[in-house]
Amino acid sequence: MDQQAGGWDFLTNHARVLLAIARDPAARIRDIAAACHITERTAQNIVGDLEQAGYLSREREGRRTRYTLRLDGRLRHPAEAHLPVSALLEVFTGRDREDLSSAGE
Repeated sequence: MDQQAGGWDFLTNHARVLLAIARDPAARIRDIAAACHITERTAQNIVGDLEQAGYLSREREGRRTRYTLRLDGRLRHPAEAHLPVSALLEVFTGRDREDLSSAGE
């Protein structure tokens, strides 16, 4: 289906960035941006938003950054606020909570 036809998406860029990091916690901003079809600057800002909101943390490993997801954080919209972020990640990555936890370590 043509994305332009409807003018909206099911997932926000924040959700896409979080999913990209869940798939590869050692991904570079450049790779995250490419996977999400956004600019590197937008990806960097979104990672900052997600970190500030407590959904992830960053740690430098040499010249690279490694992300650790905070799986107990709750989704932000009131209709889904009862769900942990891990529920979203499990659906879209096909990995269970244990796999997601070990990927970020």
